[in-house]
Amino acid sequence: MRVDLWAWSVRLYKTRSAAAAACKKHQLLVNGRRCRAAKLVRVGDEIRIRQGLLTRIFEVRGILKRRVGAKEVPAYLADLTPPEEYARVAALEKAARESTPRREPGTGRPTKRDRREWEEMGGADPADGTEVAEEPDFDEFVEAFLKNRPIR
Repeated sequence: MRVDLWAWSVRLYKTRSAAAAACKKHQLLVNGRRCRAAKLVRVGDEIRIRQGLLTRIFEVRGILKRRVGAKEVPAYLADLTPPEEYARVAALEKAARESTPRREPGTGRPTKRDRREWEEMGGADPADGTEVAEEPDFDEFVEAFLKNRPIR
């Protein structure tokens, strides 16, 4: 069975063309090697799929004739991805969520005034050729951000 058809059949991709595109972009590897969408998979092959920051590893346990329901998928593949990989990606995503500034719910879109205040908090733009002010310490930054005023 073709690797793109198998990946689609076991619901690793929403469409067969998405599975074929993943092969073309080298996001789907068979036994650690790049492959074309027409590569034939066999029982025991290792499939590595890169989905964003996560690299998932599967073992082919069975060949299918057609796409199966989600409950039947475990009979055709085994997830060999180490739990540390899931934990690493979860930690990266959590850090990204916590590092982005948030507005209070219900305050609406940021205004031009808000944007200017945020720019003042961040310092001058290095692309302009102007100097960037010294970075304030973290506590001052948080206090100024919460009060919605620039750092002195």
